[in-house]
Amino acid sequence: MKRIAFKMHLNQGQKEEYIKRHRNIWPELKKLLKEAGISEYSIFLDEETNTLFAFQKVVGKSGSQNLGEKEIMKKWWKYMADIMETNTDNSPVAGELEEVFYME
Repeated sequence: MKRIAFKMHLNQGQKEEYIKRHRNIWPELKKLLKEAGISEYSIFLDEETNTLFAFQKVVGKSGSQNLGEKEIMKKWWKYMADIMETNTDNSPVAGELEEVFYME
């Protein structure tokens, strides 16, 4: 199992909307993530900088950011594009983070 972490940026004043949308994550998107080998997925918010920190446990080589060819992921990214920083294809601007410490 591989651990992946990355950061994204939430637009100012969008915390409650971001939480609301994730509370109601689409079942078909959740199914896709699980089928892709993602067994855990957490997102944290640093309110001082509006930085979102995401963590995933993944079986295989890639996480959620590598599912952009799937229609449901494209639809989700478009749905989220108005509240966060995105690329031209609506995918979140995401920077992978290097793991520098892990304690089991």
